[in-house]
Amino acid sequence: MQDPRLSLRGVTKSFDDVQVLRGIDLDIAPGEMVCLIGASGSGKSTLLRCMNGLEPVDDGEVWLDGVDIAEPGFDLAPVRQRIGIVFQSFNLFPHMTAYENVALAPRRVLGEDARDRIEALFVRFGLADHINKYPDQLSGGQQQRVAVIRALAMRPQTMLLDEITSALDPELVGEVLDVLRQLRDDGMTMVLATHEMAFAREVADRVVFMDQGVVAEEGAPDAIFSAPERERTRKFLASVLR
Repeated sequence: MQDPRLSLRGVTKSFDDVQVLRGIDLDIAPGEMVCLIGASGSGKSTLLRCMNGLEPVDDGEVWLDGVDIAEPGFDLAPVRQRIGIVFQSFNLFPHMTAYENVALAPRRVLGEDARDRIEALFVRFGLADHINKYPDQLSGGQQQRVAVIRALAMRPQTMLLDEITSALDPELVGEVLDVLRQLRDDGMTMVLATHEMAFAREVADRVVFMDQGVVAEEGAPDAIFSAPERERTRKFLASVLR
């Protein structure tokens, strides 16, 4: 069996007196697409942020390619080059063009003039005609695709995606999901927190249902959506699939 790209063991995280993660064990294989589902507040976003060190864990281990990056004092800068993260909010600088937003990190962090690579990403994801536009000249779906391109410009091995369609109008969701389909076909390792159940069922290699800070159930999409083992999973799916 292939060694996992990411491996979490006993990960806990609290904010003040609220325990958000309660001992998470989870493995992510190279090239695997894992969809995290669950109610708001179940810990999905916090789990993603712990995976690349944006949130330090209170206890437990986060192994990236065999190295525990949750060790106190571990240098996380190289980790964040290898693990890209895209959020629900686009977080584009309004005074910079789409190209300038994407080129900033490769130039400052990697010391690269990555114009050819960045332009190729804009072409690939249908934004070649918008590369020199400012964020307020782009639709929400276009801005979110720019945010994905910005993460990809750092040449990550793994992508973490946190409810990236939640802020979009329904008619714009499809264009962002098409980008994720392309990345999956490329073999990109991805962990995606999502409320898009049909998409999770279609493209995920594995679905992880989180409930109150724990992994309540995980398995192949057909198993989770057609025949979940736990009553809590069945109730959640019944509420979101009505």
